[in-house]
Order: sequence, then C-alpha cells, then structure tokens
Amino acid sequence: MSKKGYISRYLLILKKLKAKPYVAFNELQQYIKKQLNYLQMQDDTLQIGFSKRTLQRDIREIRNIFGIEIEYSPTEKGYFIRQTEMENMNFRRMIEAFDLFNSLNAAQDISPYIQLENRKSQGVENMYGLLHAIKNRYRIHFAYQKYWEDDASDRLAEPYALKEFRNRWYVIVKDMKDGNVKSFALDRLSDLQITNQQFKDSEPFKLKQSYQFCFGIISPNAEQPEDVVLSFTSFQGKFIKALPLHDTQQILLDNDDELRVQLRLYITHDFVMELLSYGAELTVLAPLSLQEELTKVYTKALTKYR
Repeated sequence: MSKKGYISRYLLILKKLKAKPYVAFNELQQYIKKQLNYLQMQDDTLQIGFSKRTLQRDIREIRNIFGIEIEYSPTEKGYFIRQTEMENMNFRRMIEAFDLFNSLNAAQDISPYIQLENRKSQGVENMYGLLHAIKNRYRIHFAYQKYWEDDASDRLAEPYALKEFRNRWYVIVKDMKDGNVKSFALDRLSDLQITNQQFKDSEPFKLKQSYQFCFGIISPNAEQPEDVVLSFTSFQGKFIKALPLHDTQQILLDNDDELRVQLRLYITHDFVMELLSYGAELTVLAPLSLQEELTKVYTKALTKYR
C-alpha cells in the first residue's frame, strides 16, 4: 500500500475516535470501509485493508508519528484517545488540515468552487528548527525585515516560545541587543541559524502568564491591565458571543438591544485597531482613556472627508 493509504487510514481512525470515544472494533471497521469508497473516488489505486491486527499496528504507528495515545477500555468495550489539552489542540489542527487537503484534492480544477487567498508564506518552514532551539536552549541568529525599514537587521536572541495570533506565527525571544523580550513574525524572519551557544534562564519564561491579559502579540513590560467595558448592538453581539474577543470576556448584559461585556487586558495598539473595526456597532463605556483615544481617531478620520 502507498504511504498515502497508510496515513489516510491513521487519520480516519483518529477522526472516528475523536467524534465518538469508546468505539468497538466492528464499528470502527465499518467506518473505515465506508470512508474508503469516498477516498477511492479521488484515487482509484488506493487500497485500505483493515483487521484487528492492522489496528494494533496502526495504534503503534499513530503513537510514533503523531504522539497520540489510543487505548482500549474493557469497561466501555471500545477504543478511545487519551490526550492532554495541548495534544487535543494539536489533534484538531491536524484533522482540519487533513480534511482541507482532501477537499482541495477532490477535483483537478477547484477554481469554480473555492477561492483561496493569495498570500505569502507564513514562515512555518522555520518552526521545527525554532522548537529545537527553544527546547534545548540554543541561541539563534536570524535576519528580520520590519515593514517600515528598507533593510533587514541581524538579530541574536534567546528563544522562549512560539505563539499564534490571527493565523500568523511569532517567536518570543530575549533580544541580546537590549535584553528585552520581543516577538518576531515568522513570515518576516529569514536566514535562521541555530548556534551551539546554550543559555540558562535566570527565571523560566512563562508564556501563558506573560500573555494572560494581552490581546494579540503585544505584551507591555511596565503597564497594568485595565477593565474594559464594551457595548455592542444586539446583532454584532451574536458574533461576539460566538467568538469572544478575549479569554477574560464576561457578559454583563444581554438583551434585544445590547450585548455588554467586560474584559481585563492591556490596552495596546492592536486592541484599539480591533475595536475600530466594529465602527458604529460598538460603544466603549470604560475606561475613559480608551473612549478618548477612539474619539481622536474617529475625529481625525472624519476631517479627511470634509
């Protein structure tokens, strides 16, 4: 069987166990056979046999390749996935990517049905090397191109973590130039070199705590988070409830006229830009300083149309 056949079978097993834990072998076998018919519409050379012996071998390979543990519960008489919260997140991304790939691969010409964004690379080709440097505490050297500068600058840094925001990836580092913790977008990072210089943290960097009150990637060093109260129209409020602005979001009022929420975070440039995108659908109720900042932006913008 081709490598594609093996990988397809592994991911079908994972999809089934994710959708319904404690699946008996017979049910899993029927699912694999049914899905095979769909996969063969895309590739008629694809063959996917499935037996109990095959399943045990697949469980070992899934553990080795994806780091996901599949176990059998005698009590529930079925197979299930044992995962931590982070493993569950990685698993969801992997399944999404698999489904997307199969969908895009279903036809030779997808242009009449799907419109893809024409965007540049996200820089994820450097992710494996960065993770290696982070885990083993190796300093990294790279070139970085800012949008507002003509030339790229050379950087020597101690990498701490990787963070995603709005479908873009960033590496969090201590810049050896000034000793400050900064974020660098992977799509603007090039010529990555992992040095043999190891570093020690005087205090381990805590990613979750450092960005607990941040919206996006900007993390102020000296400021304190503030309580922000926002009032949305009832229509816009439906989207805000479905996709909260921040982990700290709490609903204060929800009726036919208004959705009022409270957040606790740093008021940074990227957060202000997010609020401006809602236009007349949003009213800032607190703090006063945020009201004044948005008023200045709207006033300045209005003068350009007079």
